[in-house]
Amino acid sequence: MAENKIEQYLIDLKYNYQELKPNFWLIDDSDHDLEGIVITYVDPLVVFRVQVMSIPEHKQEELYKKLLELNASDMIKCAYGLEGEKVVITGSLEYETLDYDEFRATVDAIGLALAQHYPILSVYRESPGANSQDPENK
Repeated sequence: MAENKIEQYLIDLKYNYQELKPNFWLIDDSDHDLEGIVITYVDPLVVFRVQVMSIPEHKQEELYKKLLELNASDMIKCAYGLEGEKVVITGSLEYETLDYDEFRATVDAIGLALAQHYPILSVYRESPGANSQDPENK
C-alpha cells in the first residue's frame, strides 16, 4: 500500500509525475519548478533524489567545500552528496510515520535548494566545450 500513500500526496499536491515502476515515481513539473525529482519507497524508507550537476574536472575541492557549507547552513530536510560523477540532493523519511506536511516540506526543500543554489553552484559547471563528451556541456 506504499504507493497509495505517496501517490495520494503527489495527487493532493497537484504535481505532474509518473509512476515509472512500482514504488518509483518521477516528479517532472515545470509549473512548480520541480523537475527530475525521483521518489522511491524501499521499506521502511521513502527516499528523495535529484541530480544537480556533473562533477567538474576543475575546482573540485572548492565545489566540495561549498557543498558542505550549504549542507550545514541551508539544507534541513535533505543534503548534497556525490553519486558517481554527479552531485545529487537526497533525503529520506520513514514511511510508517510519513504525513502530508512532512512529505510536502521535503519536496519543497529540494525545490528551494535547487532554485536558491543554482547561481552559487553554476560557477562550478564546466564551460561549453570544456569536455565535448559530456552532454551537459553541449
